[in-house]
Amino acid sequence: MDKTLLKGLMVLESVSRLEGRARSLEDIAERVGLTRSNAHRTLQTLTHAGYIVRDPESGGYRCTLKMFELGAQQLASMDVRTLGAPFLRSLAHETGETVHLSVLEGLDVVYVDKIESPQPIRAYSVIGGRAPAYAVATGKALLAFQPVDYISQYENLLQKHTSATRTTLDLLRQELDQVSRSGYAINRGEWRDGVGGVAAPVFSGLDRPVAALGISGPLDRLTEDRMHETAQLVMDAAQALSRQMGYQGAYAKIST
Repeated sequence: MDKTLLKGLMVLESVSRLEGRARSLEDIAERVGLTRSNAHRTLQTLTHAGYIVRDPESGGYRCTLKMFELGAQQLASMDVRTLGAPFLRSLAHETGETVHLSVLEGLDVVYVDKIESPQPIRAYSVIGGRAPAYAVATGKALLAFQPVDYISQYENLLQKHTSATRTTLDLLRQELDQVSRSGYAINRGEWRDGVGGVAAPVFSGLDRPVAALGISGPLDRLTEDRMHETAQLVMDAAQALSRQMGYQGAYAKIST
């Protein structure tokens, strides 16, 4: 057991129960059962991480909105699966391909729901499975709408999975910029040879990307032309789900 982490969580929970009021160092140390010096070091770490702030007038400590943001993101990720079910079914019917609903976790996407293609040859995946976000369509659809420096922290973790995988930040950023402008992402066999996909982000009522909705299939069927042709269907489904999540922003439209 990591005792240092446990102490940090105990302090964070203690401060969070204040309902916005600042609590003194001595009070926190007493409630959590730490020495004053241990409590002070823990509070400094949490402050540096952005979870706690020190009140300039009272000198006490209180939680920042980062706790709320994490909770809101988790809640949105759980809700999106329930709300997304009819949109997955509709997209699967319209395209005949495997449909995925994914959420971002670090440098991976996690498949939280899917509908299998009726085609005898189809993309393989499992609910709860993971894939490198930078190498699949749903992942790139989510990475494109993260903070500017998000992908930089994972630069050393970019790995080559196929000959098509982009593993340099410059190339990846160029593609993500294009995704943010067009509103959809494409995977051209970058995770599995011969398997591609198209995806678009799903936004919450807080205007944050909480999931991505996409299709995938073999590249000999899901050709470059067909991926661009089906992109509007994917974007329409993602937008409809975003509306259910409370999002009021606009999605891009593909010019014909």
